[in-house]
Amino acid sequence: MRIVAIASLLSALAWPAASWAQQITVSAAASLSDAFKELAPRFEAAKPGTTVRFNFAASGVLLQQIRQGAPVDVFASADQETMDRADAQKRIDAASRRNFVTNSLVLIEPAQGGTGITGLADLNRPAVRKIAVGKTATVPVGRYTKEVLDAISLWKVLEPKFVQADSARQVLDYVSRGEVEAGFVYRTDATVAGNKVKVVASPQGATPVSYPIAVVADSPHKAAAADFIAFVRSEPGQQVLARHGFGKP
Repeated sequence: MRIVAIASLLSALAWPAASWAQQITVSAAASLSDAFKELAPRFEAAKPGTTVRFNFAASGVLLQQIRQGAPVDVFASADQETMDRADAQKRIDAASRRNFVTNSLVLIEPAQGGTGITGLADLNRPAVRKIAVGKTATVPVGRYTKEVLDAISLWKVLEPKFVQADSARQVLDYVSRGEVEAGFVYRTDATVAGNKVKVVASPQGATPVSYPIAVVADSPHKAAAADFIAFVRSEPGQQVLARHGFGKP
């Protein structure tokens, strides 16, 4: 009986801690994978009892998941357009929305066995047979790419060469493995690939590559979600993001 009583007491004492512990789910653009994975333990150390689970994919795909009822607490997009749609569809707490980093579009080719691309015009050469681009319907890097190529009347011309990718990281994989002659990714992605790819151009579009983050409207952990956003925007959080190549908002 004494053993049972002690076990019951220990269970009772443990219950408040278990009920207090909570996990938040952060759905974030694929290009944030490495930086956010480094941020997580730092945030968890600063907020004992709160853990973070990540879901990385193209921003448009993440919004589709949220719209279909996926249990998400924080949404971080690689573009303003996708977050605008989330706001219009009442999927986020608009008051919590903040810009937290910037990035830039780059044209890359395989570091070994490349065709010697030096600029956008070279993409129309016969030696460049395949170009990896993000799907414009769901992948922000694809829309940034289209904007840049439309500005010089190359999108339609190059379209037969396009290999459609589900995320910026998939474009990076295609190029780093030499499956395509060129591709458009974010500068932070090219940094992750190290010596597997070569940046050959940094085209500037009219739309800045700016990342917003917000609390999801249906989140049951809004306070913890807001804490995560605050940490991402704090000096320690910004230092981690800067190490991964992101710029300040």
